[in-house]
Amino acid sequence: MKTNVGSYDGAVRFVLGCFILGLGAHYSSWYGLLGLIPVITSIGGFCPLYAVLHVDTTFTDRTHS
Repeated sequence: MKTNVGSYDGAVRFVLGCFILGLGAHYSSWYGLLGLIPVITSIGGFCPLYAVLHVDTTFTDRTHS
């Protein structure tokens, strides 16, 4: 699998995923487990939906000479 989630995108995903998990825990809702999706994709660096849509946010990580 080719990495398609950049560092900034991954950080945002991780923070939002943790927020969703926290809301689920606060309200005792199973919907909070949906927060695992952005957390896992941020840690793994690969998003299946991005692959289908041909989106790549790693361009922000590349240095330009």
